[in-house]
Amino acid sequence: MKWLGYAFILLVLLMSAEAAAQCSMCTKTAAQLGEKPAKGMNAGIVYLMLTPFIIVGYIGIRWWRNRRNENQV
Repeated sequence: MKWLGYAFILLVLLMSAEAAAQCSMCTKTAAQLGEKPAKGMNAGIVYLMLTPFIIVGYIGIRWWRNRRNENQV
């Protein structure tokens, strides 16, 4: 079960590198900056997007494990 969690995290990290996470304003700004700064901006957007998901996922896993342990006792 533990390896499944690690595999999921690795999959999410690999997919986020290819994600194009830009709104219309960010796309226009990135087009003016050039290719290398645009990639950095895109990576920053993906990083900011993933942070809440990681926090909520961590809380959800802790809650699920806690509930599972309560039912076993």
